[in-house]
Amino acid sequence: METTVERQDSKNVRSPKADRVFAPDSSFQLQFGLGQDLLLRVLDEVDYGLLVIDSQGHVRHANHLARHEMASGRVIMTHSRSLLGRNTDLTAQIQSALEQALRGHRRLLQLQQGEHELAMAFVPLSHPLEFDAPSVLVLLSRKNACDNLALRMYARSQSLSPSEEAVLVALCRGASIPEIAADHSVAESTVRSQIKALREKTGCGSIRALMQRVHSLPPVVPALRVISAMSHNAMEFAQP
Repeated sequence: METTVERQDSKNVRSPKADRVFAPDSSFQLQFGLGQDLLLRVLDEVDYGLLVIDSQGHVRHANHLARHEMASGRVIMTHSRSLLGRNTDLTAQIQSALEQALRGHRRLLQLQQGEHELAMAFVPLSHPLEFDAPSVLVLLSRKNACDNLALRMYARSQSLSPSEEAVLVALCRGASIPEIAADHSVAESTVRSQIKALREKTGCGSIRALMQRVHSLPPVVPALRVISAMSHNAMEFAQP
């Protein structure tokens, strides 16, 4: 006689056809040209710094924004392919979070060096019960959501005028109406009219709703990057 558990299991069994559709394999990658170089370039187009660190603590890959952050040396840097903090205390926090992530635990750090702050999320890329060498994905916080290219794209899609787009960017940065008026050399009533136009064109009932929409936009890297393009995994430039 079929038990309740067996009936439930039979409902949860995925069909071979579903596995063929949803399980990516090497033939799928070859067919659509998803080679390693292309996948690494995909990471460069994400508006967050991303690093992959292996079980030895070595940085295996860093995307464009992560390389820029390490090159600046404001909070983090690399030495001998290891991820370090700007001082010994920050380095100790990074090493502790990395060790825990290699054991399968997710960790979030909020680092501060002087006036500079950086949040780092350590995410295990391997399951604790798997036999492959563990690795960790490190995600860096975005410096300024207003620099997201998607914000400019959104302004174009909503047919915002240049002045309305400038007001939207200022609101995103937390500026008040008097501050925006002073920066743009216009009357406060003009700024209020532009904000009203923003709400009407975007269909948002309030500025709060508009800001929530802006911050939910896809993280697209600006076309003009802060440093020149480099070969992938070229970590030597980030030495202190």
